[in-house]
Amino acid sequence: MDIYDFKNAFFVGVFMSFMIGPVFFMLIKTSILKGARAAIAFDIGVVLGDISFILIAYFGSRSLLEKIKDDPRLFFIGGLVLIVYGVITYLDKSNKKEVDENEIKIPEGNNYLKLILNGFLLNFINIGVLAGWLGIMVVVGPTLDMNPNAIFWYFTIIIIGYICADICKIILAKQLRKKLTPIVIYRLKRAMGVILILFGSIMMLKGFIPKDKLENLMEQVETQTKSQ
Repeated sequence: MDIYDFKNAFFVGVFMSFMIGPVFFMLIKTSILKGARAAIAFDIGVVLGDISFILIAYFGSRSLLEKIKDDPRLFFIGGLVLIVYGVITYLDKSNKKEVDENEIKIPEGNNYLKLILNGFLLNFINIGVLAGWLGIMVVVGPTLDMNPNAIFWYFTIIIIGYICADICKIILAKQLRKKLTPIVIYRLKRAMGVILILFGSIMMLKGFIPKDKLENLMEQVETQTKSQ
């Protein structure tokens, strides 16, 4: 992995952290009501849920990806997953209203074990999160030649980016809560849906580009990025 891959992975982690949903609001609410330590405990549970999804995505798709990693159709599969996830995010009816924080319960007292468990379960029951990680795995895995070491470090950097963004949310919880009006939440979720759809569309278009031309194009982009 080079610096371009690290920057890309870090950005993906930050993006995943700002996907608006129950986990997002629960983290902010916990930080405001119970303090930073409690919010960090909750976030540990969330991250453990994400790691579980990453492992499911990796081991559940590895054999398939190994067989078709040089097949252009792979880009269609990964792109399609991201597009579907983006469309669901964009059309989600809950975008039109603010998440009811009264429906999001947190354990009484600073029981850190319960907070970790709560974070894990709240994240793990969201099948959309699994779809997101699966889409990333399908897209990223073959570009790293399904190298377990490279995939491990790529997703480790994603998790680091995710945690860094969450720490910022914990620190700025009160300010974020004031600014996240229903209309802002609505626009943010739709914007994230559009980004996912665009990224998925780009992945699908790669299926039309011959592999040798694609590799040359990627090398040119990386060279330009490093020279900046």
